[in-house]
Amino acid sequence: MAFLLPIFGFLCGLGLASISGTSSLKTIFSSVLARCFIPIVIIYNMVFYQAGSLALMLFSFSVAIIMFYLFRWLLKDSLRALCVSYLNLAWLGFPFALALFGPEISAAMVALYVGGSIFGNMWAVTAVSSAQLPWQNIVKKVAMSPPVFALIIAGLCRLAGLQHVSEHQFLDVIHQIAKVGMSFTGMCVLGMWLRITRVQWIDLKHSSQIYLMKIFVGIVICSISYFYLPIPNIEQNIGVMFMLFCLPPAANIVALETHYQGTGVSARYIASGTILSVCLISIYGLILHLLK
Repeated sequence: MAFLLPIFGFLCGLGLASISGTSSLKTIFSSVLARCFIPIVIIYNMVFYQAGSLALMLFSFSVAIIMFYLFRWLLKDSLRALCVSYLNLAWLGFPFALALFGPEISAAMVALYVGGSIFGNMWAVTAVSSAQLPWQNIVKKVAMSPPVFALIIAGLCRLAGLQHVSEHQFLDVIHQIAKVGMSFTGMCVLGMWLRITRVQWIDLKHSSQIYLMKIFVGIVICSISYFYLPIPNIEQNIGVMFMLFCLPPAANIVALETHYQGTGVSARYIASGTILSVCLISIYGLILHLLK
C-alpha cells in the first residue's frame, strides 16, 4: 500500500493535467500539502520526539550548504547550484521515503525536511535575487515558514506536556490521514507538473552528469557520517539520509527565479532532474529490496 499510493497519486496527476480547467488543483494541492499535511506530520513527530531528530536536521541543513557552495564553485552558476542543493523533500521526498522505508521512517524524514526547508528559506531568495536582502527579512521569512511554525507549535505542545498523554489514538488517526494525504497530493502535483513540461535530451544529459557528481558526494558524506558522526540510530536512518542525494530540485525555485530575475531557466533543470530522480530512486528502491 505504501508503494502503490505514490504511484496512484502520480497517475491521477497525469490524468488530471489532461483535463481542461484543472490547473488550479495544482495550486490547491500544493498549498494543502505545504500548509496542512506536512505541518501536522512535523508537529506529531516532534511532540512524540525520537532520538536523533535534531542531529538529522543539522545533517540536512549542513549538507545543503556544502552542496550549494561546492556546486557553485564547480558550475560557476548560483541558480544551478541552488537546484542541486535545495531539494524537493515535500512532493517527492516524503512519498518515496514512506514507500521505500515504511511509516517508521517518517520521524527521520521530518527532521531532514525541516533542515532542508530552513536552508531553502534562507538561501533560495538570496541565490536568485540580484539585491542583497536585509538579514531581518530573512529571519522573519524563516520564522514564518510552515515547517518552522510547526516546530514552534510542537515546542508549545511539549511544554504543555502533550507527549506524556498515554491515550492519543485520535492524534494517531490524524497523523495517519496526514501521511496518506501527503503522499497522494505530493505525487499528484508532481504528475500534473510533469505532464505539461517539455524536456530536451541535452537537459537530461546535463542533469545526468550532475547526478553522478551528487551520488559520489553523497557516498563520501554518508560514509563519513556513518563512521565518525554521533548521530543516534544512524544504522536505521542512513538509507534515507543517502536518498537526499537522489532527490530533484525544489519546484518553487522556478517561481522565485521568475519573480526576481524575470526568467524561467530553472524549469528545465527541475523537470529533467525530476525525471532522472524518479528513475534513480526507483533503482535505489530495487537495490534496497534485493539487499533485504
